[in-house]
Amino acid sequence: MGRVQGGMRCVKFLLFIFNFIFWLAGSAVVAFGLWLRFGEVVRDLTTEEKSPEYFYMGLYVLVGAGILMMTVGFFGCCGAARESQCLLGAFFTCLLVIFAAEVTAGVFAFIGKKAAVDEVQAIYNEAYDNYIKDAEKGNKTLIQFHDALQCCGKESDAPVKATCPKDILVHKNCLEEIQILIDSKLHLVGIVGIAIAGITIFGMIFSMVLCCAIRNTRDML
Repeated sequence: MGRVQGGMRCVKFLLFIFNFIFWLAGSAVVAFGLWLRFGEVVRDLTTEEKSPEYFYMGLYVLVGAGILMMTVGFFGCCGAARESQCLLGAFFTCLLVIFAAEVTAGVFAFIGKKAAVDEVQAIYNEAYDNYIKDAEKGNKTLIQFHDALQCCGKESDAPVKATCPKDILVHKNCLEEIQILIDSKLHLVGIVGIAIAGITIFGMIFSMVLCCAIRNTRDML
């Protein structure tokens, strides 16, 4: 039988359930981050010479936090089941780290949109200019961007028509399509980051309440 009784046993049960859900959420965050990083469209924004590191940085933080969430969820379950103050204290500390990481990822996603968009657009502009200077040489990066975003050139598609997909019926400005893509992806990262940060607050509350209950119970024995 556990040492905590009554309402604290309910808290223990809730913390155990929370950690299981937290582990599942961590798995989902890792899958979501890897999908954003290696998904077809975002993957094609990377070239042999350059990649949008500023954009990827937010995804790496998200994936790292997800892996930490999975680990913490497992040990949190063990701490709740064993009623271990040490494990619960470590659980609280890890939740604090996750909270900081997710808030960072969320704030980065909402505030750093312009820098991420500018970085990807700079890669496209460089490929575009190189093709204009030497069209006979061809440009793999330009073709890659056009295929991924289903766009063609900037204000006009005439200078780079040969690198564009053949099935495009309506002209789309690639710089605008890049902005739409990055905005939408980072918006998702921001929502996930802030949502997970909010969830961790409940975990920290449950762990501290249970930890204090265990300590008080021991003092009474």
